Amino acid sequence: MSIYHLYGQSSSVVMRETSSLPEIIYWGAKLNHPLDDNLLSAISRPVGEASLDEDVALTVCPEASEGWFASPGLEGNRAGKDWCPSFTASCSLSGHSHLTIKAQDTRAQLALQLSVNLDEASDVLTLQTTLSNLGAKRYNLQRLALTLPLSQQCNELLSLHGRWTKEFQQYRQPLERGIIAQENRRGRTSHQYFPGAMIGSQGFNHQQGEVYGFHLAWSGNHRLQSGVKTDGRRWLQAEELLLSGEVGLEQGETYQTPILYASYSANGLNQMSANFHRFVRQHILRFPKTKARPVHLNTWEGIYFDHDPVYIKKMASLAADMGVERFIIDDGWFPGRDHDKAGLGDWYLDTQKYPNGLEEVIDHVLALGMEFGLWFEPEMVNPDSDLFRQHPDWILGQAGYQQKTGRYQYVLDLQHPQVFDYLLARLDSLLSQYTISYIKWDMNRELVQPSHLGEAAVHGQTKAFYALLDELAQRHPDLEIESCSSGGGRIDYEVLKRSQRFWLSDSNDALERQIMQPAMLYFFPPEVMGSHIGPAHSHTTYRQHSIGFRGLTALLGHMGVELDPVAVEEQERQQFAHYIALHKTLRPLLHSGTWQQLPQCDASWQAYGVQDQRTGEGVYWAVQLTMPSYSLPGALKLLNLDPKARYWVEVLDKPDFKHIMKQRPSWINQATDFSGDSLMKLGLQLPIMDPESALLIKVTRQL
Repeated sequence: MSIYHLYGQSSSVVMRETSSLPEIIYWGAKLNHPLDDNLLSAISRPVGEASLDEDVALTVCPEASEGWFASPGLEGNRAGKDWCPSFTASCSLSGHSHLTIKAQDTRAQLALQLSVNLDEASDVLTLQTTLSNLGAKRYNLQRLALTLPLSQQCNELLSLHGRWTKEFQQYRQPLERGIIAQENRRGRTSHQYFPGAMIGSQGFNHQQGEVYGFHLAWSGNHRLQSGVKTDGRRWLQAEELLLSGEVGLEQGETYQTPILYASYSANGLNQMSANFHRFVRQHILRFPKTKARPVHLNTWEGIYFDHDPVYIKKMASLAADMGVERFIIDDGWFPGRDHDKAGLGDWYLDTQKYPNGLEEVIDHVLALGMEFGLWFEPEMVNPDSDLFRQHPDWILGQAGYQQKTGRYQYVLDLQHPQVFDYLLARLDSLLSQYTISYIKWDMNRELVQPSHLGEAAVHGQTKAFYALLDELAQRHPDLEIESCSSGGGRIDYEVLKRSQRFWLSDSNDALERQIMQPAMLYFFPPEVMGSHIGPAHSHTTYRQHSIGFRGLTALLGHMGVELDPVAVEEQERQQFAHYIALHKTLRPLLHSGTWQQLPQCDASWQAYGVQDQRTGEGVYWAVQLTMPSYSLPGALKLLNLDPKARYWVEVLDKPDFKHIMKQRPSWINQATDFSGDSLMKLGLQLPIMDPESALLIKVTRQL
């Protein structure tokens, strides 16, 4: 039986043919020597008593027909028949990075094609499967999962869960027996369960341990399962979660799974993140123009629905003075939108609020040297709207049933041709009429009774959403889009192919953001993470934070501010301007460098940074989250420096220490140079800091 070796910079995937579909027999650190002719003998499994008489492989699509008693890769039937297919496969290797698997069951009249690709530069593994119905009768697909094996040392699972205003929370649990399943049935990627996971050796952390990272790129329903068989073998499955009867294939029709992205790291989560970030930057992100990510001002928390063009122009003028580069008018610019219970769907300018047209504001914004952006929520409609009154049959739902509203709105059926055409026409018209370079695209509720023509339709709705974005991009190639869904409800690689920014959370509370942002950065580079300095008084948690803590928290990502600059004092505007200017000086590094989380000895604080590994330049945060556990904090130990080189360390921003220390660590007071060896092994003794405060340092290699 043939063996196939895929390899990148630091990892290898070895696959072998079996009597059915291929099996991954190794996925881990790169194998640097030719495969031994006796490899199959070395890895052949024994067959125990009281079991099947032949070994059962964990293939890329496990089959019940082969005696795989855990979750199979494919489930479906043809009027109750052909429910247990058995495939025969052939493989084709392209170079040393791509394997195509073609398989067929002539009796069940089904064909599979699987694509397995290991990106040579980033070591990110991608899998995708296509199922074809070759028979005359309809095949009802229930599940088609992408399956990957795990090392037997993998006994700990790290997943990301959350809720509105508290997204991307980390949760660890042992992976020792049975199946751990995560399901999302909300119709969007969801705040509750990010479609990704990290599985590794017990106690894996940011710098150490074997770890495998997984992300299913899909913006609808999903299911992730990780399991341990009674023989000790471990596996992960990722799939689109299909509702009852949602996908039926007529003869010649196909279904293609979302892409599963995965990465192996022998050196903890930092290497895994670096792999994903490199892949995203090279293969997923599409910025229409090569330019720095512009600093935003979004009007939402400043004025909400209270729109006055004269006042908004004052806001824009002061925003430009602060260094803002993109000015976005949020919700409230269309008819009836004086509150959140009316107007959605009527995508025309409210001429009562804007009697001189939107050009008055846009021209002013452009004259100030800023770009202009506008908020939309195209997929939604309020019952109190002209659109709903004219077309109540346009909503996504089951005819004859009453469904609940969410946020006082319904979802439009994007598979309905007239709905799709209406939304495309309205968006295209506004983008053509006005100089709008940016859309904040919101989506503020789950899908309830998601039915099109009486059949379950989350799959079709998601595909139609992608098609709408694709058509807009074709018509307006310079347009940038932010994916917002009540904050972090639609964050995944597939929507990122069609957008340039994510709104991580509706919470601008800096303490909450300090928890969420590092978790999001496991999978996404900083330049796509919308991060704003909010008002001193948080609108979601009612906490109050210093401008220093808010500013340093927002500094890392795609920065913006969320305030009414007219309503604050000049001193506060100058403070905002200070952090905007600081961000701009660091932006080239932050949005291209390698993200890393640093070792910590106390759970009350965290440290992280971004480093240019070619030059040795880096910027690092030390963040005191809660009251310190001890009277003396630990040391900040840096990573990946040249031990023989010397580095200049300077403090860029710090909190007020006056009331808390009689004497500071001496390096805080003046810039000092250190050897790379001492910075990595001894570190920098941190000062005593108040809860909810942060310190920012810059490290530069001396020539």
